[in-house]
Amino acid sequence: MSPIVNRRRAFAAALTAALLVPLTACGGGSDKATDSPSASTGKSAEASTAPEAANLTVLAASSLTDVFKTAGAAYEKSHPGTKVTFSFAGSQELAAQVKQGAPADALVTADTKTMDGLTAELSGTPAVIAKNRLVIATAPGNPHKVGALKDLADTKLKVVLAAPEVPVGRYSQKILDAQKVTVKPVSQEPNVRAVLSKVELGEADAGLVYKTDAEKAAGKVEAVVIPDEQNAIASYPAAALKDSKNAAAAAAFVAWLSTPEAQKILQEAGFQQP
Repeated sequence: MSPIVNRRRAFAAALTAALLVPLTACGGGSDKATDSPSASTGKSAEASTAPEAANLTVLAASSLTDVFKTAGAAYEKSHPGTKVTFSFAGSQELAAQVKQGAPADALVTADTKTMDGLTAELSGTPAVIAKNRLVIATAPGNPHKVGALKDLADTKLKVVLAAPEVPVGRYSQKILDAQKVTVKPVSQEPNVRAVLSKVELGEADAGLVYKTDAEKAAGKVEAVVIPDEQNAIASYPAAALKDSKNAAAAAAFVAWLSTPEAQKILQEAGFQQP
């Protein structure tokens, strides 16, 4: 065979080998990309473990109405893409909604008893995120000179209380019974905001409400302090709901309620530390 033919065959073999190298390298790179979480999702492994942005629905006790609006705005600011919508009502109403399967992600009640009755509907253990106590709300200037719980027994006084199945109603009855004070309310309301409204509108002379509600209505009502030894402490537990469609985001919001940022907002609104 001539030298020229040998050189041509050698050149062809070298060219074929050179072409095969990048094809093999390309195939190997493809396998690695498939196995890599970051390559398949476009996100880092760390990012994939964080709760995704979600639209959260939180059922919350009426006495949290004002402070949770502030807290919700703060949470959305620090968690871009997440929207928090609150539904406020008496804790007993919220419990009924949960048992009926209302679509929601988290629940915050004004007492542990109501939350304890929902064990089967909860995801995880509830955490108390704040505490509160009662005061006597009267008209500005306290025209009837109400100074203590015993004054609420005056039959000439129009007193309004929350219904006994409502947390604030149970707390109210507890402290009245402890002081052996008998009150015949002109009405029993479904939540603390309704009690407060009756006093604000002059439809009642006095009512038992949470300290935070009376403070929020300063100028519209006057708060008569109840001594600690005659008072009751209201606890606010929070929990994610088992049927939430946004389980990770719901758990993250509940956990955030115990952070320094959320606690500062709650305490500035008059709530006590858990």
